[in-house]
Amino acid sequence: MCGIVGLVGRFEHKETLLAQSCGRIAHRGPDSQGFWEDADSGVAFGHVRLAIQDLSEQGHQPMASADQRFMLVFNGEIYNHPQLRQALEQDGYAHAWRGHSDTETILAGLMVWGVQETLKRMVGMFAIAVWDRQTRSLVLARDRFGEKPLYYGYAPDGLMFASELKALMPLPGFDAHLNRDAIALFLRHNYIPAPYSVFTQVRKLLPGTWVSLSPEQIDAGTWPEPQSYWSALEVARSQPRVQFARDDEAVDGLDRVLRQAIRGQLLSDVPLGAFLSGGIDSSLIASLTREEAAGTLKTFSIGFAEPEYNEAEYAAEVARHLGTDHTELYVSAQDSLDLIPTLPQMYDEPFADSSQIPTALVMRMARRQVTVALSGDAGDELFGGYSRYKRVQQWWGKRERVPAALQAPLRAGARVAASLLSGPRAEKFGKLEQVLGADNMVAFYRQFVSYWQDPASVLKGATEPASAFSQAPLDSLLDTMMAIDTVSYLPDDILVKVDRAAMAVSLETRVPLLDHRVYEFAWSLDEKYKLRGNDSKWILKQLLYRHVPPQMLDRPKKGFSVPMGQWLRGPLRQWGEQLLALPRLEEQNLLDAQRVREVWMQHQSGQVDNSARLWGILMLQAWLDEYGIKP
Repeated sequence: MCGIVGLVGRFEHKETLLAQSCGRIAHRGPDSQGFWEDADSGVAFGHVRLAIQDLSEQGHQPMASADQRFMLVFNGEIYNHPQLRQALEQDGYAHAWRGHSDTETILAGLMVWGVQETLKRMVGMFAIAVWDRQTRSLVLARDRFGEKPLYYGYAPDGLMFASELKALMPLPGFDAHLNRDAIALFLRHNYIPAPYSVFTQVRKLLPGTWVSLSPEQIDAGTWPEPQSYWSALEVARSQPRVQFARDDEAVDGLDRVLRQAIRGQLLSDVPLGAFLSGGIDSSLIASLTREEAAGTLKTFSIGFAEPEYNEAEYAAEVARHLGTDHTELYVSAQDSLDLIPTLPQMYDEPFADSSQIPTALVMRMARRQVTVALSGDAGDELFGGYSRYKRVQQWWGKRERVPAALQAPLRAGARVAASLLSGPRAEKFGKLEQVLGADNMVAFYRQFVSYWQDPASVLKGATEPASAFSQAPLDSLLDTMMAIDTVSYLPDDILVKVDRAAMAVSLETRVPLLDHRVYEFAWSLDEKYKLRGNDSKWILKQLLYRHVPPQMLDRPKKGFSVPMGQWLRGPLRQWGEQLLALPRLEEQNLLDAQRVREVWMQHQSGQVDNSARLWGILMLQAWLDEYGIKP
């Protein structure tokens, strides 16, 4: 795992500039730094390395291909690169291998197969930048699900790219003009989805795509349309369904494809472990990893003193059953509160999933013993696990029973009732208004998962742009929700949360469920294998029950959350008051000051829990302070 930066254009003193940028993301690669420049072409790459495979100098980057045509910097891991080497040799690659790094394998693939075919053959997580000396073009590419980040943008002197936004900010000519349209999406979702970033002149490369930029395009500051080599949404729409004679055959199929993914992700020359929350997904990954890995598996969980948030005792029970070397850390509210001032620097773009706090704490704990850790993320998106899926289906079912002629007057009545009431009753009428006002399943689901239903009501001068929620519905509501979450919430919330928290302490995380072959298998299943009666993630549970007794797992999930509502009325109230002070908000002229204050005071009164909406506003304000940005 590493960090990459680069410049193409008229920038002067590129080595000095990239050294500064690398210093800002040194946490992503504390083992070494590298620099390369082609002065004639105006191209320079920088790299910080966290050595995972081939710890020798043979894995050092930037790295040139054997024929010297391609120069590459790469962040990530290619789990099937030993198999790719065999295929390359069969297809005529005759050069001697210098080492056993996956970086060298990618370069050989570019020589033999070209960009598109190499990307299609790779199994892994990655962000890649390649300079092609022959075509004089820069290629940027990102993995299928967006596990690894990649920002790119323009300054007056040319193009810049990096693993993290903070690496670009000190570069000369960096345009810190805020993208208010992207901030509108942030207020809706508490994250900024790709391809947008918080700055107008910087974009995030979409997962599963690559883009080629010529010097002429870079000189003109144009944005070529990225090319797709794999699409999670297209798989969801078109994957053929497989019929199984017996349920056990489906479970066996999942067992095979998931073990295949885990075996690939055990590829490492450094210590490896797994996170274990005591829930279905992490327990399954830990169970299969323990069987596939050599030696005793190290597992990690985090606990809370508050019983309503704590699942560490369940994780410990599963660990004892599996026989793992288990470590747990109980954190206090003060541990969490002490972390909050570091979040804007850690995430380097406004980001407001409050579970980022315990995520950062468990990453810090795991890093003391291992350099790589496997997680159970993505089980909910692939197998229908989120509790909101059931609630949305229930509400949508109610809407379907309302005659079309009655929908408009009922919606108006619900709006009035919501404005007159408070607390849970107001929320129910507000939800009813949303259901009745949605044109289709996608529109309703967007409203259901929005923190601010109408960001324009609180953000000045913004027009909300298109997003994943602009897609047409799939065949069923459940399929629609899972597919949209896979291309929005998963890459732009879950994977951002994990990547930044892990890399802040130089820890590599791997997600076996995001092997694209596991994803394709999941979408080959009938819905009954995901949701059966009231039982979600049915097939995951059936596979897990082969390793862990059901009684250890059958309980309501508490989630990886913190008591943010209580904190904002207690120990975080003064901090919040400073960030949301009326004079400050009015001077910024970014948000509707009176509306923000109203929501803040409603929360302080205890009438309603506005913490999720307020956390987004607070993280935006803290981020502006951290980087000294004036709206």
